[in-house]
Amino acid sequence: MALVVFLHGPSSSGKSTLAAELRRRAGRPFLHLSIDHLRDSGAWDPARYPDWRGARPGFFSGFHAAVAGFAGAGNDLILEHILDTPGWQAELQVLLASHDVLFVGLHTPLSALQQREAARGDRIIGSAAQDFHSVHAGLTYDITLDGTASVSDSARRVLAALKDPLPRSGFFA
Repeated sequence: MALVVFLHGPSSSGKSTLAAELRRRAGRPFLHLSIDHLRDSGAWDPARYPDWRGARPGFFSGFHAAVAGFAGAGNDLILEHILDTPGWQAELQVLLASHDVLFVGLHTPLSALQQREAARGDRIIGSAAQDFHSVHAGLTYDITLDGTASVSDSARRVLAALKDPLPRSGFFA
């Protein structure tokens, strides 16, 4: 059984920054998986797909299967993801059912999301606002964080929530 720290929140909410701080402070190895890593490495470039909308479901099913594969092989994970498509949570619930999951919601004010999105330069302007209005709806988190709070404090809160044994995650609700 692996431990999966699932960081969920809008684009530019601070998931990557938190993931890096968690890995630095955890005292144990975690693989850090995100779509951004695939994009930034050049392994995936959505612009190269003539029909990205058509290819998107297969791509994300493959990403989800890869996440489950890493966990199934016993790797503890920090997963950054945005559950912005119907069915993704249900798919991941099945794939991660035998693992411990800590579902972390990052809530970041819209003004901060928009400021970060513009500063980064690698985001489609407006995607953070689109995410802001929908990604948290109907989800049950194990812990919620303010994406503008100190990353050190947020990491400390997440690590403190990693009790042994971990209670069944709200992710599976």
